[in-house]
This record gives sequence, C-alpha cells and structure tokens, in this order.
Amino acid sequence: MIDKRIAATDGAVADIFDGAVVMVGGFGAAGQPAELLDALIRRQPRDLTLISNNAGNGDYGLAALLKAGCVKKVICSFPRQTDSWVFDDLYRRGEVELELVPQGNLAARIQAGGSGLGAIFTPTGFGTELAAGKETRHIDGKDYVLEYPLKADFALIKALKADRWGNLVYDKTGRNFGPIMAAAASCTIAQVSEIVALGELDPEAVVTPGIFVQRVVTVAPAQLPQTA
Repeated sequence: MIDKRIAATDGAVADIFDGAVVMVGGFGAAGQPAELLDALIRRQPRDLTLISNNAGNGDYGLAALLKAGCVKKVICSFPRQTDSWVFDDLYRRGEVELELVPQGNLAARIQAGGSGLGAIFTPTGFGTELAAGKETRHIDGKDYVLEYPLKADFALIKALKADRWGNLVYDKTGRNFGPIMAAAASCTIAQVSEIVALGELDPEAVVTPGIFVQRVVTVAPAQLPQTA
C-alpha cells in the first residue's frame, strides 16, 4: 500500500544531511512551508545550499534558517528587501554566499532540472554582470546565455490538500514555485492543511502528481507574523 503520510514535521526532515541542496517553495510568505522550516531549524544541519525565490523576511521562516547558521549559500532572485536584515548581515560579514538569478531564469532552471534537460539558453542576463564567464550564442537573431539546471536533494513545499499517495492541490498564489521544485528534487516533502481520502481530490485540480512527492505531513494553517 502506498502511504506517504508522515506523523510530524520533525520526522519528515529527519534525514536532511549536512551539505544538502534544499529547495524551499514560497513567494515571500505565500506558500512558504514555515512549519517544515521550523523543524529543519530544530534539526540544525550545516552547510546547506538554499534555492528559493528570496532570502527571507524578518526573523521567521527562511530568515530564521539563515540566522540559525544552517545555510552556506543562497541561490535566489530577490535577496534584499526592507526586512531582509538577517541575510544582509550574514552576507556583509561574508558568512553566506549568494548566487543571484533573475526570477524567470530561476524558474526556467528549476524546470530544466525537473525535465532532465542538460542546459538551456536564455536571453535574460545577456550583456550584464550575470553573464560574466558564461557561454553565449547568437541564435535566430538574438543573443542568449547558457544556464545550467537547478536540482536539489530535498524540496520543502506547501500545498492545501493531499491524499496519501502524495497528490497535491494548492491554495491560489500559494502554488508559485512548489510544482516545479517538486519535480526537480530527489525527495519532496510537502506540508498540507489536510490529507483527504483517495478519490476526494478532483483529478483536474491536482497540480502536482504524487509521483513527484515522497512525504506529506499535516500541519495547522500557519499564522502570519504580526507587524506593528
């Protein structure tokens, strides 16, 4: 019997090892698997490479993972904003590396990783510092930069509902990077608000098929941090 349910978040992340490459879904707080990140902080792995859209907000979620000293490198498209003080401080002190990737390239590279592609050519970044040292080509009248796929050992994502086979449906914009990250990781761990019986999910609403998900864990809906 296929059953990918895990009883608790700590058990779901228990084998994330030092030096692992970890993708984390979310667009800011939307779709961020906060409870899985909290469990990962309790585990305290070291030297992680973090692939995400941004580098954390305030002192919670991704920022808390960085503050705990778990991350050696961040690959993201939006590392700095008004409340990114944790990343800012670590980066200025040379305690975390940054690979800056334009957002469209980030998504395309993750998709390439999930699709089994060897590399892609993209026009974004051509002629800028982001293309320094990279192969370029002129194709059909346009200049392109060679970019390599992004893959991960683990992907931590958030969905609305799942069944025990790992089929996932998402809540509106909470969907964002989750589906492509699930396809690009060796082990995808999804936190959901509810696990329903087989057959209850409308097949037409399933965005991430269970073949891309190895573990699902139920958590209470996350509360957004309070701001003054």
